[in-house]
Amino acid sequence: MARVPCDLRFLLIPAAFMFIYIQMRLFQTQSQYADRLSSALESENHCTSQLRSLIDQVSIKQSRILALEDLNNRQDQQLVQLKDIIHTFERKGIAKLTEGGQQVPLAAVVIMACSRADYLERTVQTVLKYQSPVASKYPLFISQDGSNQAVKTKSLSYNQLTYMQHLDFEPVITERPGELIAYYKIARHYKWALDQLFYKHKFSRVIILEDDMEIAPDFFDYFEAAASLMDRDETIMAASSWNDNGQKQFVHDPYALYRSDFFPGLGWMLKRSTWDELSPKWPKAYWDDWLRLKENHKGRQFIRPEVCRTYNFGEHGSSLGQFFSQYLEPIKLNDVKVDWNAMDLGYLTEGNYTKYFSGLVRQAQPIQGSDLVLKAQNIKGDVRIRYKDQAEFERIAGEFGIFEEWKDGVPRTAYKGIVVFRIQTTRRVFLVGSDSVTQLGIRKS
Repeated sequence: MARVPCDLRFLLIPAAFMFIYIQMRLFQTQSQYADRLSSALESENHCTSQLRSLIDQVSIKQSRILALEDLNNRQDQQLVQLKDIIHTFERKGIAKLTEGGQQVPLAAVVIMACSRADYLERTVQTVLKYQSPVASKYPLFISQDGSNQAVKTKSLSYNQLTYMQHLDFEPVITERPGELIAYYKIARHYKWALDQLFYKHKFSRVIILEDDMEIAPDFFDYFEAAASLMDRDETIMAASSWNDNGQKQFVHDPYALYRSDFFPGLGWMLKRSTWDELSPKWPKAYWDDWLRLKENHKGRQFIRPEVCRTYNFGEHGSSLGQFFSQYLEPIKLNDVKVDWNAMDLGYLTEGNYTKYFSGLVRQAQPIQGSDLVLKAQNIKGDVRIRYKDQAEFERIAGEFGIFEEWKDGVPRTAYKGIVVFRIQTTRRVFLVGSDSVTQLGIRKS
């Protein structure tokens, strides 16, 4: 029996080792859990810190948004106030036009302006010089595109006219890379201004000028005669005071008027009925070239003078002075006071003009070959020169120094493909297209 305790001792030794091992494993597991818990707490603290930072950023953003909304609301209020001021000025201007039972205006005259206050002043001075005696017939407006303060201040300094302001905050998206945004903004401005004058102010005709133009002494008499002609002949789409080939060396007769298939622009008049057609489809840009498309003028023509009734002095503008020194600066501005009321312009109506113009062309002596300028100068009377296509026209036009440009198959100033200009003061040169002789019934030469 004495050996039993010894055996028990031997059994207790492994049990003790097992107990110690278990305790060590428990301690190791607890340490791992403690490390994990510490890591989790650290991550939680980091997340909490990031969340607080994010909340702070959101709070700052919300404060900025509220500030921007407040600024936007203030700007909206200022815009409403500004529009109210503009409408007040317009009402005052229109009230002046109708005081004392004055006659119904023949046409509104609008000067399209933007940011050239010095140019605008020069234009207004020349217009007022000749408009003041006939102010009741031709109420004067300035339409400003944008908010240039110098232009606005200058415009509001004149009591003789009504000021309109076009504020357009819609961004411009050009259709082709590299295009000037200015041409898009100009088209928007023109549509807005003409809508205002025709539909809000109810004018039956509008004469459009730009802020870089001087006018001739008989400018308003000319347009009065043109208005009567347009009322009689629906095939006349508009009347212009401009001749693209109106340089001093190419003009002579201040009484001469022509029909043209090419829209001249630069001081022109149209009727409300025509605007009713154009306004809904007005282009996004390049409105003048758009009017020169056959699909838009639809066979109708334009009246133009031989000697210009406007002079464009705008060397600096949206067109960046294009062609200024060669084509615009040498323009002859008419200085003869023509009595247009005494003139019979019946020859310009559709039924008469083809016969009248073909007679002029038929009487001209045909020339051909080389040295056309020299040959034309050595003939005493008018001459006509045939061209077979655009390339040949451009070559001949380049020799004489007139505009070579075409739009939609029509040379500048042309009537049925025929371009007319003067050389050596009185003699006419007719550049005649291959189809023109057939249209006018002229024997081919």
